[in-house]
Amino acid sequence: MPLALFALTLSAFAIGTTEFVIVGLVPTIATDLGVSLPSAGLLVSLYAMGVAVGAPVLTALTGKWNRKHVLLSLMALFVVGNLCAWQAPGYNTLIMARILTGLAHGVFFSIGSTIATSLVPKEKEASAIAIMFTGLTVALVTGVPLGTWIGQGFGWRTTFLTVSALGLIALIGSALLVPANLKQSASASIKEQLQVLLEPRLLIVYAMTILGYGGTFTAFTFLAPILEQEAGFASSAVAAIMLVYGVSVAVGNIWGGKLADKHGPIKALSLIFTGLALVLFVFSFTMSFKLAAVITVLIWGAFAFGNVPGLQVYVVQLAERYTPKAVDVASGLNIAAFNIGIAVGSVSGGLIVDSMSLRDTAWIGAVIAMSALLVTRYSGSLDRSAAGGVDCLGHP
Repeated sequence: MPLALFALTLSAFAIGTTEFVIVGLVPTIATDLGVSLPSAGLLVSLYAMGVAVGAPVLTALTGKWNRKHVLLSLMALFVVGNLCAWQAPGYNTLIMARILTGLAHGVFFSIGSTIATSLVPKEKEASAIAIMFTGLTVALVTGVPLGTWIGQGFGWRTTFLTVSALGLIALIGSALLVPANLKQSASASIKEQLQVLLEPRLLIVYAMTILGYGGTFTAFTFLAPILEQEAGFASSAVAAIMLVYGVSVAVGNIWGGKLADKHGPIKALSLIFTGLALVLFVFSFTMSFKLAAVITVLIWGAFAFGNVPGLQVYVVQLAERYTPKAVDVASGLNIAAFNIGIAVGSVSGGLIVDSMSLRDTAWIGAVIAMSALLVTRYSGSLDRSAAGGVDCLGHP
């Protein structure tokens, strides 16, 4: 794999850390800025809004730009956004800094996928995407606890300064390692960009993404209290378990990419969603026993984010067929779908905890993951029909 991929991976790590580290810093920020916890919590949801808007809209607006120039501009925007958060004089300024950084996040993962695939032969495209997304998945469990520890020990502003430094290193690495003559997707008209939102085959993939991540985050959002209250672990032990979980996530992400390369995205995603549903269902029983809970969580990590490369390469493949002039826009919408899934899963998990119990988040997450499997199998059947002539949606 080319070295440029590792510059993209570091960028993904920095971006992933800044998105989720705020969760651990909400109480600290609320106290320091004199706002309520719900107000501080808006720093999470408004960032996600920036991602969801930035991914499709800014990807479309920058469609004619040189890919490397877009990448470097995004990382510069990311660094500036975090520096603004570091120096934010008050709550409103911090909100604006978060939205600004979220805009960079959305476009980065949109064009980052197409850049990653352009760096390698076609048979290694899913693996290339997996390597890049490893930065994000590892950030979820390693960068976030580290950033939280820095924020609690040295002040939340120091966390944003540290992430800015990571972003600057990634910017320099990308400038030196990413080639200037990257494959440029055909520019799309407004009509062609809107076609992505009306293309049934792409909407099906977005549903797969939303349901897959909705299932995971229904329970993952509350993993720490589950381990403490259901399994009986101390807080210090929970941190250690989540760090090891991060390694499992990274391994699963690479494995998912190789699986998609070897067997194609549909077969890979079918296996991963099946495994995810089974693990979540089993976790609803094993979470009461320490050793069994840890083993289940580690297996869960391998399946939880192993679907990323398959989903992303699949949406690119379908976009190249059905909306060839709006591939980057289609990819950007899938990034928005990831964040919608995370938001839907988190909200659903909160409602479940309020009305039922922590234990119920696991088996309900399994049901959502199983629905992702059903949609995946349906999409696969459409692929087979299309290979025979015309699918049931009327596509040749």
